[in-house]
Amino acid sequence: MENEMIKTQALIIGAGPAGLATSACLNRLNIPNIVVEREECSASLWKRRSYDCLKLHLAKHYCQLPHMPFPPNTPTFVSKSGFITYLDEYATRFNVSPRYNRNVESAYLKDGRWIVEVGKGAEREVYSAEYLVVATGENSEGVIPEIPGLVESFQGEYLHSSEYKNGEKFAGKRVLVVGSGNSGMEIAYDVSKWDADVSLVVHSPVHVLTREIVRIGMWLLRFFPVKLVDRWCLLLAKLRFGDTSRYGLIRPTKGPFMNKIVTGRSPTIDVGCVDEIKAGKIEVVPSIKRIEGKKVVFVDGNTKRVDSIVFATGYKSSVSKWLQVNDGDLFDENGMPKGELPDHWKGKNGLYSVGFGRQGLAGITRDAQNVARDIASL
Repeated sequence: MENEMIKTQALIIGAGPAGLATSACLNRLNIPNIVVEREECSASLWKRRSYDCLKLHLAKHYCQLPHMPFPPNTPTFVSKSGFITYLDEYATRFNVSPRYNRNVESAYLKDGRWIVEVGKGAEREVYSAEYLVVATGENSEGVIPEIPGLVESFQGEYLHSSEYKNGEKFAGKRVLVVGSGNSGMEIAYDVSKWDADVSLVVHSPVHVLTREIVRIGMWLLRFFPVKLVDRWCLLLAKLRFGDTSRYGLIRPTKGPFMNKIVTGRSPTIDVGCVDEIKAGKIEVVPSIKRIEGKKVVFVDGNTKRVDSIVFATGYKSSVSKWLQVNDGDLFDENGMPKGELPDHWKGKNGLYSVGFGRQGLAGITRDAQNVARDIASL
């Protein structure tokens, strides 16, 4: 017996901030839409796969979704629990009701409509939509790099940062954190507070700034060129941290905001990790060459014995696993948009993406509004 076709004007895949924002914008325009989500809750990355001490790294007015500012009494830098509350209230206000436990298995174009096959436990559902919005985002699946000896011989515990909650179970252990982005440096700092012996793998140049410096920089960018703002921010960073290269934190040749434009990599926001590094409580080490039992061999030839490894090595898109599109359309083989900013969000035949522009929550807001306006115009 064939599954009954569920028809809608727009189908949104993913109920994170991107999916919620898109559905809210469409609801305000009275455009029928359905949101499907593979997890059993909305915003699962925030609710299930983020560490306890997480805060939004940018001031709240850069992180609000369309048509709903944070309440005036909200702290400038919103906590994990505060942001989850905001997202739940957002979904309620704009009547966004995702269908949970729906795992998209394939999506393809047939006779001018998008046919999306969805697994729901042992059951299946088939959706037919005029417009398909991919809102699964850049952070769909955690990435652990292939390191010789990790799987075969490592005698300790290793995990991705999405599984890390807090440092309690690492108390007194030798912990290696891999990655110098926000997650890596925050987790290293958090673990160090539990009297662990912490090392941090920094394998590439990184800009480390404070939240306040980033906030000042983003305000200045409204009035001054990027290169000038970068120069001022780096001066402030040097006054705050000194010469970080002495501790193994080499800065990129381009300034923090220009580097973000060119590479898509945001500066790392320091929460106290740099002071721990300067005090000798966290050791900066280079890339891993191989692992032998509990011994980690680094590319400079030095070795270190560790009990646990936390990989704060980022995420990847899962779109290419299920989206079937002709070559030259919206997404590349890595599941990321082919188009450059600001035209990355629109494909052909009613296909859109939200949250793939490496522009954070502010980018999600712009994408969702662009998609809703475009669908309304059609």
